[in-house]
Amino acid sequence: MGQSDGLNAVELEVFRHLFTALADEMGAALKRASFSPNIKERRDYSCALFNPAGEAVSLGDHMPVHLGAMPMSVTAALEEVGVIDPGDVVCLNDPFCGGTHLPDITLISAVYNQTGTLMGYVASRAHHSDVGGSTPGSMPLAREIFEEGLRIPPIRLYKRGTLNQEVWALLLANVRTPVERAGDLDAQIAALHTGLTRLLEISERRGTTRTLFAMDELITYADRLVATGLKKIPDGTYKGADVIEDDGFGSGPVQILVRIDVRGSLLEIDFSGTSHQVPGGVNAVEAITSSATRYVVRCVVEALLGESLPAGGGSMSSVMLHLPERSVVNATAPASVAAGNVETSQRITDVLFRAFGKALPDLIPALSQGTMNNTTIGGTDPRTGETFAYYETIGGGMGAGPTGDGLSGVHVHMSNSLNTPIEALEHAYPFRITQYGIRRESGGSGKHRGGDGLRRDLQVMGPCRVALLSERREHGPAGAQGGASGAPGANILISNGEERVLRGKDTFWIEAGDILSIRSPGGGGWGHAED
Repeated sequence: MGQSDGLNAVELEVFRHLFTALADEMGAALKRASFSPNIKERRDYSCALFNPAGEAVSLGDHMPVHLGAMPMSVTAALEEVGVIDPGDVVCLNDPFCGGTHLPDITLISAVYNQTGTLMGYVASRAHHSDVGGSTPGSMPLAREIFEEGLRIPPIRLYKRGTLNQEVWALLLANVRTPVERAGDLDAQIAALHTGLTRLLEISERRGTTRTLFAMDELITYADRLVATGLKKIPDGTYKGADVIEDDGFGSGPVQILVRIDVRGSLLEIDFSGTSHQVPGGVNAVEAITSSATRYVVRCVVEALLGESLPAGGGSMSSVMLHLPERSVVNATAPASVAAGNVETSQRITDVLFRAFGKALPDLIPALSQGTMNNTTIGGTDPRTGETFAYYETIGGGMGAGPTGDGLSGVHVHMSNSLNTPIEALEHAYPFRITQYGIRRESGGSGKHRGGDGLRRDLQVMGPCRVALLSERREHGPAGAQGGASGAPGANILISNGEERVLRGKDTFWIEAGDILSIRSPGGGGWGHAED
């Protein structure tokens, strides 16, 4: 970074950290004010700052699957509602219009200074534990999106600071846990207020022109870094392939193919040959595939450069993405998409890393668990008589890499959440955790071992409806450079002491005293084991 328009490298670095802190503080406000354990404990949320053109300036250190898709949400909001006025809050979750899957609700506000100059946009996205649909938790086995919950196109939730009471009532009338939903939405609004306040403070202290210029320059700088990193990859064509095991309705295996062409500072990524969209909810919309692609490119570039990109990651102008229409990586309505966000995003990440591994074999790690082990449970809490909806993703094994073993029991790649502490879980829901620990020796062997998965046994206190969306139940995550695959995961129902193996994607009723055992995959090993 050199001097430009009065901003030198040091000043621009100061702006970089100011914008990064802004997004992180938005997340802290959302966490503190939220109601649901999924947001308060697991931190299943993301916050971001955008320039007046809707380009990402700073993405918080939150959920990668959210962050890479949020620019499309801002674009969709601007296209659908037009000018976002001061005090407006635009709300959306429609996967076919800027969203990802229905539980992820995005709120967006514009930031104007005292002279009426548009300074940019702030956005918060949170995974709500229920948004209606056919099963509690809104992650059902569904054949079309109408079964998955309430679909919200970009719409003003607030108009110049005044709540749209009719929209608010409509939202809360279609969910199983309206008090919790209202609390989490209010927390998202608090996050927007935090971001707005901080951006105005920055512009007042640093000047409007300098602040706006710094936003654009950081995007430009990130793009230059990406181009520089791509030049370090040997020119050529590299391919990757993997499968989603099943969609829950017998349409498996579902093939995902990618070809990457590297030519100097340009990268072309083509998913041609990928399976047509399927009945079950493993279909990913364009925003998800774009998000996973941004994440992988960023990981590779930062590893090659030995430094981090600015928090917004740039516009990725050096990357061209080709997605076949009506495929599982570019689904169209009315496809069901609940698992596309959580499971297919992980497989897209896997196939991209496999392709880059052929170009950079000594850099790319083995595959990680490749699933979020999505578990949703709902019913009536016998302690209170009130309806509840529980949702959680469960960590597993990280793939080993050229520099060391993989971590055990962690969320990886497109998931960056935490687990719900046992104490918080048992307080909030009618559950007892009878076993929770590392699945020893589930990571793949090799010069460096893959991380181990987890085992969590959850006993319910009353009748509940369960929905599971998980992967890597038939084949474990592959190793790299001679390393062994990690162990596949398993979902098991223990009733009256008898165990029954469940499908990777399943929905069913369980009774009081039944135990649901989720055993997550281990990560792949890296390199041949030393004798």
